[in-house]
Amino acid sequence: MKIIDAHHHFWDPIANYHPWLRDEPMIPFRYGDYSSIRKPFMPDDYDAATKNWDVVATVTMEGEWDENDPTGEALWMQALSDETKRPAAHVAQAWLDRDDLADVLKAYDRLPVVKSVRHKPRANSRPDGPSGGMMDKAFRDGFRRLADHGLMFDLQTPWWHLDEAIDMADLAPDVPIVLNHAGLPSDRTAAGLAGWEAALRRFANLPQSSIKISGLGLPDQPWLIEDNQSIIRTCIDVFGPERAMFASNFPVDGVCGSFDTIYSGFSAVTQSDPEAARQALFHDTACRIYGLLTMT
Repeated sequence: MKIIDAHHHFWDPIANYHPWLRDEPMIPFRYGDYSSIRKPFMPDDYDAATKNWDVVATVTMEGEWDENDPTGEALWMQALSDETKRPAAHVAQAWLDRDDLADVLKAYDRLPVVKSVRHKPRANSRPDGPSGGMMDKAFRDGFRRLADHGLMFDLQTPWWHLDEAIDMADLAPDVPIVLNHAGLPSDRTAAGLAGWEAALRRFANLPQSSIKISGLGLPDQPWLIEDNQSIIRTCIDVFGPERAMFASNFPVDGVCGSFDTIYSGFSAVTQSDPEAARQALFHDTACRIYGLLTMT
């Protein structure tokens, strides 16, 4: 199975400033202790992690680079892509509610590797909390401007904020929205999973929506098929293989399991699916959505 890894990171926190990877004390993190990834993760490191798999292309995600240098990471990633042919596409940092957004987006017009942007909206920690950042006028105005630059929006937010995303999507229906990390189904109780699935189904009604099946780890626990099988299957059933894609979220998800463990899990869960569906999940959907050349 040829693979396009739809979401991972390259970073060098020794040479470049990623506050969460360099500053002390460490921030609270959804997987627990992340000290093991506070070091460079570059193409050679990725190759070592994926040596048993036929990865033909990858999409890198912004890694919370210094917000005072909003285009710095994308410029660095473009240079890396020019040198190594990886990544094939990058999701860049863009603060949708800041005054410098117009200049940032103009800079991205000159970087062919940049296909999408991410700004994690302000979120609340529980489903019954108040609305989040996607209801802010400045954030919504910034989202609308992505259409003028042919950019997509990668959305990372807890599932209980997805109705805000549905409302925001009406402002720019031509902007594709890629939901990161399966909508963050961290609450694995029956009630939590029911709420997550219902929100996912509402969000999937947006024709411009798609989903990355990634970031499924649980705090201080190893990545296990029995924990994640139902999550994977629900994402595929709700969006269909043509709008769902597998991704490693490496090196972050390396806190929970090896690339072999995670991708073997994806393969095992879909082993009875039609070959065309598996090809879409592992390769074709990411290729189409991120506008990549056919990767063989």
